[in-house]
Amino acid sequence: MDNVSLETKKAYATRTRRSNYAASLRLEGFKTTFADGERKMPTREEVLKAFTQTRT
Repeated sequence: MDNVSLETKKAYATRTRRSNYAASLRLEGFKTTFADGERKMPTREEVLKAFTQTRT
C-alpha cells in the first residue's frame, strides 16, 4: 500500500469539497458551470470583509 502524504490528502479533500458544492447547487436548480467547481473559495476573512462593507 502506498503512503499518501497529508498534503495530498488535504488537496484531494479540497477538490472534492468544491466539486460536491457545485453539484449540490446544480441539484438545487442553480445555473452553474464546471468551472464553478474549480473556482477558488473565498477565505472567511474575505467574506466577513465583503459583508461588513455592504452594511456600512
